[in-house]
Amino acid sequence: MNERPRSPWRLRDFRVLFAAGALSHLGTNVGYVAIPLLAVTVLDAGPGQAGALAALSTAAFLLIGLPAGAWVDRLPGRRVLVAADAARAVLFASVPLAWWLDVLSLPQLYAVVLLNGCATVFFEVGSQSVLPELVGRERLVPANAALVSLMAGANIAGRGAGGFLVQLFTAPLAILGGAVAYLASAAGLTGIGRRGAPAVAAGRRRLRTEVAEGLRHVLGSRELRALAFTAALTNLGVQMINAVLPVLFTRELRLPAGALGTYWAAGGVGLLLGAGLARRLAGRLGHGRALGLAGLWFAPAAFAVGLIGDGPWLWVAGAGWLAAMAKTGIDNVLGVTLRQHLTPDPLLGRMNATFRFLLTGALAVGSALGGLVGQVAGVRVAVWAGAICLAGAFLPVFCSPVRTLRELPAATTPPRRTPGASPAEA
Repeated sequence: MNERPRSPWRLRDFRVLFAAGALSHLGTNVGYVAIPLLAVTVLDAGPGQAGALAALSTAAFLLIGLPAGAWVDRLPGRRVLVAADAARAVLFASVPLAWWLDVLSLPQLYAVVLLNGCATVFFEVGSQSVLPELVGRERLVPANAALVSLMAGANIAGRGAGGFLVQLFTAPLAILGGAVAYLASAAGLTGIGRRGAPAVAAGRRRLRTEVAEGLRHVLGSRELRALAFTAALTNLGVQMINAVLPVLFTRELRLPAGALGTYWAAGGVGLLLGAGLARRLAGRLGHGRALGLAGLWFAPAAFAVGLIGDGPWLWVAGAGWLAAMAKTGIDNVLGVTLRQHLTPDPLLGRMNATFRFLLTGALAVGSALGGLVGQVAGVRVAVWAGAICLAGAFLPVFCSPVRTLRELPAATTPPRRTPGASPAEA
């Protein structure tokens, strides 16, 4: 019962997925920096056009997030991941090609960003959905911790590397480098063992029916509903703050761009620390209790973000940001693991897509709300509003049955495999 699960690193397919994820994050972070810079420096894009590029990068989750989950549940996970990365490689490669032919335009960048977002929806939903079959549910905590640490490390270093590539090789060639990273990821993912198709009920139902089933699964479960509300409130608060931080740093505090980058990097460090703490806390306190108590301990530190100012107050706010993001790192490991344990295999894609839809919607609302509050009441009011939201985000989980869970409910939701398939089937 208390035997520690074997490390997922012993499994070749997990190592392949991790390495491909690293390459995929590299491509994404290069594009995050290089595409807006290309729009501004080469195509003379204004603030509104740059904002449209940013909005289109997340619009795909709202447009196709829910049906994508149903499609992922219907298709072999390995094929979904390979196809998504191959599509992103082609889309990114089209940008330097058009630049070289002198036909690059803003509408093309809009299309590339939107379609790249659609492929990213399938990749992210698919990667979370195949993980339980790749590693087994008993290894999900260390596997998710490794993937969250990878994401945090990419947030810290990846965008800096993207900026360096733009400075060294120009934006179009940096984007070509991102395309190569996606292509290498797709090639690597073909190394995951070939699996049978997922078990799907005979007489395939309408897509709308399957999407509704995924929504009912998430919103009808007290545990999953609490995890969704906590994560959505976290995203809402974070994005309200991030939406106005550039204005606060550059216009009110008159700090260089490097200071803002360092402040955001502190959040990435917090995510890494939280991911590292998650497994230990779950081992000592129990899985659900760790989720609830981590919120009680760390989330109130977000109030310090509202104190951001000159001199020592910048350090106080940075420490609060780091602690709040450490709580998010814990949630990302333990919350995602619990979601996977509470969901049978045939619903994993739709469950993950439902979460992505809700959480990305919260990001979009947070961006709009932060900008509106900042415009009407001032950027400091917007920061305080986001900090209050972030500090209280743990309450849905803390007040739910999740807080009383000591063990993961593996026995109630055993993996459902295709007859004759191996335990590591994707």
